[in-house]
Amino acid sequence: MGTKQTSPGVVADNRKAHHDYDIEETYEAGIVLTGSEIKSVRASRVNLRGSYARVYNDEVFLYDAHISPYEQSGTLYNHEPTRPRKLLLHRREISRINGQIRQKGLTLVPLKIYFKGRIAKIELGVARGKKSYDKREDIAKREADRTIERVMKSRRHD
Repeated sequence: MGTKQTSPGVVADNRKAHHDYDIEETYEAGIVLTGSEIKSVRASRVNLRGSYARVYNDEVFLYDAHISPYEQSGTLYNHEPTRPRKLLLHRREISRINGQIRQKGLTLVPLKIYFKGRIAKIELGVARGKKSYDKREDIAKREADRTIERVMKSRRHD
C-alpha cells in the first residue's frame, strides 16, 4: 500500500479526519504563530492528528495541533508544541460556524495546513462524526471501486 502524497504547498494533511468525519463545509483561516513556529511549519514539522478547533468568546482557537520546536532556536525562544493557537476568521464566518457546531453532533476539525503566498493558512471543516458502520460502508465501496477499475483495466488490455 503506497503513501498518498500531499499536494504542493500543503504542509500537513489530516487524512484521518476524512475517515472519521463527514465534512459538511470548509473554511480557510489564518493562524497566529510565533517566529519559531512558522519556521517549523515551513519545515513541515506539523501533526494535525487528534487536533480540533473551538469557538471561545467569539474567537476560534486550534487545540492539540503539534508543531515541533525549531531546532536552531534556543530553548529560551522556542514555543510550546501543543499550545492553543488563535485562528483568524471574519466575524460573520465565526458566527456561522458557532451556529453550525451548536447543532447536535457537529464539530470543527482542522483538515490541512498550507501556504498561500508567504502566509500560513489552515482549512477547517465543519464535520459530523461517522458511525463505525458508515466507515465499513466506505471501505466496502472503495474496495468495490478498485475491483471494478482492475477488471476494466484488464479488459482494455485484452
